[in-house]
Amino acid sequence: MTIRTRLALGLFAIAVVLLLPLGLTLRSLDRVHDETMDLRDRDFAASLLLGRMRAGVEDLRGAETSLLFIPEVSSREAMVQQISRLSSMADTLRAFQLREAADQIRAAITAVGRYAPLEYQFALAGNVRAADTVSNRHVVPAINSVERAITAAQQSLRERTRDRVQATAALTEEAQRVSAGALGLAIALALAIAFALWRSISRPVHDLAQGMAAVADGNFGHRLSVSPDRRDEFGRLSGSFRTMAAQLAQLDRLKAEFISVASHEIKTPLNVILGYLQLLDEGVYGPVSTRQRDIIRTLDTQTRSLARLVHQLLDVSRFEAGGGKIYPRPTDLRRFLHDLESTFRVLSLQRGIHFEVEYGDDLPVEVHWDADRMNEVLGNLLSNAFKFTERDGRIILRVEAVDDQIQLAVSDTGAGIPPSQLPHIFEKFYQADNQGPSLGGTGLGLAIAKQIVVAHGGSIAADSTLAVGSTFTITMPIRVGRPSALIPREFAVGDLA
Repeated sequence: MTIRTRLALGLFAIAVVLLLPLGLTLRSLDRVHDETMDLRDRDFAASLLLGRMRAGVEDLRGAETSLLFIPEVSSREAMVQQISRLSSMADTLRAFQLREAADQIRAAITAVGRYAPLEYQFALAGNVRAADTVSNRHVVPAINSVERAITAAQQSLRERTRDRVQATAALTEEAQRVSAGALGLAIALALAIAFALWRSISRPVHDLAQGMAAVADGNFGHRLSVSPDRRDEFGRLSGSFRTMAAQLAQLDRLKAEFISVASHEIKTPLNVILGYLQLLDEGVYGPVSTRQRDIIRTLDTQTRSLARLVHQLLDVSRFEAGGGKIYPRPTDLRRFLHDLESTFRVLSLQRGIHFEVEYGDDLPVEVHWDADRMNEVLGNLLSNAFKFTERDGRIILRVEAVDDQIQLAVSDTGAGIPPSQLPHIFEKFYQADNQGPSLGGTGLGLAIAKQIVVAHGGSIAADSTLAVGSTFTITMPIRVGRPSALIPREFAVGDLA
């Protein structure tokens, strides 16, 4: 059975097991929900209504007192309004299964409505005794009857609510027991299934991870405990791993051989050629004609170009093999920049290009870099800037402190780089269309520069606009740790882009 099938079946089984208690829980919760909604919509609403009715009775008493002592039209209208309000509430009370209390309240309110006009007429006529008699014998007893009926209804509602709350609590406890039991059983089954899946997958995965880590550290002879004869994905991965490790070991040997051959077999004859050309130019082997001297100088120039190319190729090879190193040491930042400025000042005068170094505020006095390597990086960027900037152009090196880091930006007013090609300029041998071999480049300088910057724990980025100019920005930590390889083994060639 393949890993995919095993995972699919295991996950399906876990989902089914976990859905069962969910269904039981939802069913129990539906019952609790129905009871709770009924309590809210009937008993709780009835309790609120009875509370409003009790407040209405107090308002009715006040209106009756005003009617007796202040027999005005406003008092009569207030009395009528309170009677109408209580009558409407009594009708609503029937819907909450309190019909008996509603009938009693309705009858008492009807009596109030019958005798209140008579009380008002006596009070309006100034017959206080007759008005008091109607009030004491008919109106006040009817209001008291309304209040007693409300009290009885509230007591009945409390008892009914208490019983329903107890029943709902029992349903809730039952739902909790059912849910807890079902969930516990489901979790146990799900854990058992998950543990079985974990045992069947984790060990091969761990073994493969250890194998990949060993290969990343350069141990291409590591052997997996997972057999390539297994009839699943792990068996195929084990076979692929062995093939990959063998190929990497072979490539590593070839790379080491290439570096060795290039170091001893290419550089040596080039140096010999340069030495003999210098001797010929100096006339050690006899007089040299003007024509011959021109040829010697041409050969010298081309041989030195070839030597630079070989040096760059060796650098790239060493970096990718993890053999290139940086050696950070304390460096006076302003002196480092001043030396760099002095180096390119003559070139700026020869080319008729304005060149300056701008210093930001709060620059540290000292940085901890590999000064030789960083000089190589900035020298490469400035050389490119001078190469692609026309006379009367402008090149600026801005240096400033940004968030405990140093930012160095080389800006020029040169030809610029097409936007579609800008993401590729840090790749080996890549050159933009408008900056090709005719200008003497090899396409290796920026790749090497990025490797050096990354080894310092920094970053480099480029921004450019055609016919306007380019800006290369380097962000560097102020202090770099111990000497380290420029490009660790886990870096792929494509990561340099």
